[in-house]
Amino acid sequence: MNYARRLAALPAGRRAKWIVLAVWIVALLALGPLSGKLSSALDNQTSSWLPGNAESTKVLNLQGQFASTEAVPAVVVYTRDGGITQADLAKATADAAAFAKVDHVVGPIAPPHASADGKALATSVMIDMSKGGWNNLGPAVDSIRATATAGDPGLTAHIGGPGGSGADQSKAFAGIDGTLLYSTLGVVIILLLLTYRSPTLWLLPLISSGVALTAAQAVIYLLAAHAGLTVNGQSQGILTVLVIGAGTDYALLLVARYREELRRHEDRHEAMAEALHRAGPAILASAATVAVSMLCLMVAQMNSTSGLGPVCAIGVAVALLAMLTLLPALLVICGRWVFWPVKPTYGSVEPTETGIWARIGGSIGRRPRIVWIGTTLALGALALGMFSLKADGLSTAGSFTDKPDSVTAQTVIDGHFPAGTGSPLRVISSAASANQVVAALNTLDGHGLTGVTPPVVRGGYAYTTATLTSAPDSSTAENTVDAARTAVHAVPGAQAVVGGDTAVRLDVQRAANHDNQVIIPLVLVVVLLILGLLLRAVVAPIVLILTVVLSFAAALGISSLAFQHLFHFEGEDNAFPLFVFVFLVALGIDYNIFLMTRVREESAKHGTRAGALAGLAATGGVITSAGLILASTFGVLGTLPIVGFAEIGFAVCLGVLLDTFIVRSVLVTALAMDLDHRLWWPSALGRGLNRSLTAAKGVPAAASEAADR
Repeated sequence: MNYARRLAALPAGRRAKWIVLAVWIVALLALGPLSGKLSSALDNQTSSWLPGNAESTKVLNLQGQFASTEAVPAVVVYTRDGGITQADLAKATADAAAFAKVDHVVGPIAPPHASADGKALATSVMIDMSKGGWNNLGPAVDSIRATATAGDPGLTAHIGGPGGSGADQSKAFAGIDGTLLYSTLGVVIILLLLTYRSPTLWLLPLISSGVALTAAQAVIYLLAAHAGLTVNGQSQGILTVLVIGAGTDYALLLVARYREELRRHEDRHEAMAEALHRAGPAILASAATVAVSMLCLMVAQMNSTSGLGPVCAIGVAVALLAMLTLLPALLVICGRWVFWPVKPTYGSVEPTETGIWARIGGSIGRRPRIVWIGTTLALGALALGMFSLKADGLSTAGSFTDKPDSVTAQTVIDGHFPAGTGSPLRVISSAASANQVVAALNTLDGHGLTGVTPPVVRGGYAYTTATLTSAPDSSTAENTVDAARTAVHAVPGAQAVVGGDTAVRLDVQRAANHDNQVIIPLVLVVVLLILGLLLRAVVAPIVLILTVVLSFAAALGISSLAFQHLFHFEGEDNAFPLFVFVFLVALGIDYNIFLMTRVREESAKHGTRAGALAGLAATGGVITSAGLILASTFGVLGTLPIVGFAEIGFAVCLGVLLDTFIVRSVLVTALAMDLDHRLWWPSALGRGLNRSLTAAKGVPAAASEAADR
C-alpha cells in the first residue's frame, strides 16, 4: 500500500476514526463561539464594496476632513395632495430639530425647503456610517420616520436619498445568515431524504456540513478581526450557500462510492479506505478547482469581489476537510445499519449497472455524434438570449424585488425637486485651488449641474458640492460626472477628485467591466491546468472547459430572457456575469470531474467507449442528486428581496441543472464516446493502448463492442 493510499485510509482506521471524531469535537467546542461573532466583524461601509482606487472611493475616504468619515444624506420628503400649508412647514421645521437628536445623525440640519410647485417639502439629514457601517442607517431612519409620520395623516412623509436606500438594503440583509442557513438546511434535508430514502443516513452529511460551516465562519471571523480580511453581507450570505451546497455534493459522491465498495468488501473499514482512495482525488480536484477559482477573484478592482474570493476559498477548503475526515469517520462508526432500510450487503449486485443512467448511456452510445451535435446546437440557440443582457447596473428602484419606502420617496423627489436632490456631486481638491475648482464646475451650470456650493476649506483640502439636473442613476448623470472630472482635472495642482452616488455607480460599472475581462480568462486557464493535471491529458480538459462555457452561455441566455419577460427586472447587476461565470465554471466542472475521473478509471480497464457507459451508470444517480441539491441551495438566494442576489441565485441554479441533466449526462458522455481513445491524448490511453486491454478481456470487450455498435 503506497503512501497516498495509507493517508486516504486514515479516517477509516479502526482506532483512527475515534481520534478524528475527537479532534473535530474539540475543534467545534473551540470554534463554535467564534462562529457566532462573524456578523459583528462584517464591514458594510460603502468603501468596502467599491473599487479601491476609484475617485469616488477617494472622496469617501477624504470626507473625514470635513465631517464624519462616511456620512450619507437621507432626504425626508413631505407631500400633501392640496399643497403644503403653513402648518406643514411648521411641523417639518420642528421635525428637523428633532432629527438632530437622533443617534448617528451628524452636522447641523438645514430648515426644510419647499418645491417650486408648492406641493412638497424636503429636509436633508446626514447619518454617520463611520463605525457601524450601514447598520447605523436602519435605526436612525426608523427614528426619523417615526417623527416625520406622526401627526396629521393628510401630510405624508417618506425617506429617500442614499440614507433611505441604504436603510432599506440593510433591512433586506438583516438576518441574512439565519434566513439563508435555515432555508438552505430545509432544502438539503428534503433532498437528502428523497435521495437516500433512509430516515438516518441524511443526518451524517448534514452534520458534517454544519460542522464545516461553523468552522469556516470561525476561521473567517479570526481573519477578519485580526488579519484584515474584508467580509461583508454579500460574502457572508454566499459563504453559507457555498459551504453547505458544495460540502453536501462531496458527501454524496463519497457516500455513493462507499456504498459501492460495501458490496465488494465485507469489512466496512476496508470499504471506506477504498472509497476514499478512489473518490478522494476527484473530490480533492473538485474542491481545488472551486477554491482556486475563488482566489482568482482577489485580482478584482471591486473590493466586494476581491474580498469574496478568500472567504469562499476558505469555506470550500474547510468543507473538503470535513467531508474527507469527519464524514468517513462517522460513516464507519455507524456501520451498515445507517443505510437502513436498503443496506448494501457484501456480495450484492450493484444496482447502478442496470439503472436508468445505464439505459440512457446505451441510448447515447447508438448515435453519439448526432447526440452531441444536436445538444450543442440546442444549447447554442439558448445562448442567443445573452445578446439581450443588460449588465450595466441597477437603479435604486431596480435593486429591490419589492417597493420599499426609499423607492417611493425617490419618485416623490423626482416629481417635485431637481432630479439630483439628495445625491449631490461631491468634489474634494487642494485648498489652494478651491476657487478655480468651483469656477470649473460652474462652467457646467445649465449643462448637467446646478447649485455649486462655496468651498469649505479644512486641513489643506477644499470640499464643494453640486446638484445634478438628471436622475442620479441615469446615463445622462454619469456623462455629467465625466464632464465634471474633465473640468476639475484641468485645474493645475488641484488634485481634484469627484465622487457622490452617481460617481460611485459609474466607477463600479467600469471596475466590473475590468474584472470581467481579467478574471474570466484567468479562471478558465486555472481550471484547464487543474483538469490537465487530474486527467493527465490535453484533449479531455479542453472538451470539458468548452462544454461548461457552453452551459454558462445557455444559462445566461435563458436567465436574461426570464429577467425581462418573467420577473420584469430592469436589468442585471454589474457583477452578475462574473459571479455567475465563476460559480458555474467552478461548480459545474465538479460534475465533469466526478464523471471523467470515473470514466478514466473504467477506460483503463474496458476502453473509452465502454468506460464512458460504465462511468455514466456509476455516477449518474449521485451527480444528479448533487446537482439538485446545489441548484436548490443557490436558488435559496432568491428568498432575499435584493434583485442582485435573486439574479445570481436563479442563473446559477439554472446553470447547475443544465450542467447536471444535459451537459454532463448527454453532451460530455456523447463526446467521450465519439472521440474514443483520442479523448485522452497524449497519455497512454490516448494512444489507443486501452484497445489491447479490451481485446484481452471477454465481457468488457463485449461491452466495448456493444458501445461501438
